[in-house]
Amino acid sequence: MKKALMSVVAVMYLVGSGVLSHADEMGAAKSEMKGEMKGAMKAKQDEMKSEKEAMKSEMKSQHDAMKDDMKVQKDAMKGDMKAHKDTMKGEMKGAMGK
Repeated sequence: MKKALMSVVAVMYLVGSGVLSHADEMGAAKSEMKGEMKGAMKAKQDEMKSEKEAMKSEMKSQHDAMKDDMKVQKDAMKGDMKAHKDTMKGEMKGAMGK
């Protein structure tokens, strides 16, 4: 009876230690996978952020170009209106002087 009981205890000890080592391996694998996933997610976020910044700078340059074009057009119209105003002013002075 003692021998059978000792055999059962020995088998239970071997099974238990095997399960513990397997659990340690699983825990290490889980930690490793978690680290890999974290690194992959961080890389993806950095890539998306750089794309966003590139798009933002492109949009800003387009906006600035449009703004400059509008300013040139505004200045040209201002010059035309001033010339037209001066012409009308001269005509009015000429008409009043007669």
